[in-house]
Amino acid sequence: MLVIASEPKAKRGNPGNEARNIWIATLCSRWQIYIVTKHMTQTNPNIKAEPLRVFLVDIVDKSTKKEILEDRMRELDNLVQTYGGVVILEKYQKKDRPDPKTYVGKGKLEEIIDDMLRMNANLLIVGNALKPAQIYQINEKLRQVSEEHGLKEKMQARDRIDLILKIFEKNATSGESRLQIELAAINHMGPRIYGMGMELSKQGGAASGGGAGATRGAGETNTEVMRRHLKEKIRKIEKKLIEYERMRKLHRDARKKKGMPTVGIVGYTNAGKSSLLNGLTKKGVLAENKLFATLGTNVGNMYVITDPVTGRGKEILLNDTIGFIRDLPPKLIKSFSSTLEDSIESEVLLHVIDASDPYIEERISVVHEILEEIWAHQPKILVFNKIDLIDEERLVQLQEMFADNEKVFTSVKDGIGLGELRQLLVRYV
Repeated sequence: MLVIASEPKAKRGNPGNEARNIWIATLCSRWQIYIVTKHMTQTNPNIKAEPLRVFLVDIVDKSTKKEILEDRMRELDNLVQTYGGVVILEKYQKKDRPDPKTYVGKGKLEEIIDDMLRMNANLLIVGNALKPAQIYQINEKLRQVSEEHGLKEKMQARDRIDLILKIFEKNATSGESRLQIELAAINHMGPRIYGMGMELSKQGGAASGGGAGATRGAGETNTEVMRRHLKEKIRKIEKKLIEYERMRKLHRDARKKKGMPTVGIVGYTNAGKSSLLNGLTKKGVLAENKLFATLGTNVGNMYVITDPVTGRGKEILLNDTIGFIRDLPPKLIKSFSSTLEDSIESEVLLHVIDASDPYIEERISVVHEILEEIWAHQPKILVFNKIDLIDEERLVQLQEMFADNEKVFTSVKDGIGLGELRQLLVRYV
């Protein structure tokens, strides 16, 4: 577990140097706030700590439709559950725009904290990405109230990206994926650490009676040390990831010499990518009904008939990698560039889509935007999976909606459409 946002505990009477955590992100201009109170009971048997009880806060654009708002909250609920909890309570309230200092406003933050105390909640999760100063101020208030009430387990705050990174950390199995998550965490946490150091520096100058010309506080000095440490850490991680990339390129070059084409499998998280890989190759990889079950790259071989008369064919390679989700910061995507490289270099992409998802167009748009960001411009086949969960009317509707796209409708669970997909792939490989 990577811990990088902490300062040494201060001596009693000098709260300016106590250990603090701060976090990161960006916001838009016109917003309304959708505040949700949640309890989350930790269900992971390997975790011995007290149950996590979570208060969720989300922010959406003022023009956002109610159904999209509800979808965002369901997705956030799923992220919480994937992390290992059960959501049991919610309530919401609207506001014109987020507060630049505390995100929800001073008065609303006090109300939230009162509710957290009343319900014994210990974690505030923001369903968006916050600026370093915002998460710092929220955590400062939570720390102060926790101390005032003598809480054994201090209340803390995290944003949506923090939660995703925690899930990544939990599900990472390979050395490469662990390195990528460590790099993503440093990129996410770094600006917060620098901001924290400047804040501690100001407090240190004020405590010593100095003004703008006061000597630098311990916070700034510690931040400079941490900045150099993180810079060196990033360099070492990137050097190791380059080695993984080099090995991947050698493998790709070897496959090309053998005339073995590659097909990449991409899609929104939990759309059924790993299940499709299993259905086509009998690979037997983990395929769970949860977000981000796959973080590394799973590879399987499949033989397709290219000449029906002679029965001759060729072997192709399928790559399944990390699923996508809305509002992923570019730096987070870049951290997984080595894993995504196999998909970028493939001859064709299978874009797996959950046909039963009521927000199917938004999911497709998110995936296409991310593919553009990573320069994946090769041909794409839309694979509408889970058609066993929709009726005939919905199936016809989807066929009409995507009439201009190369597509196939499948149910990996029932083995429907896999033969058609194999035949379609022959045209590309």
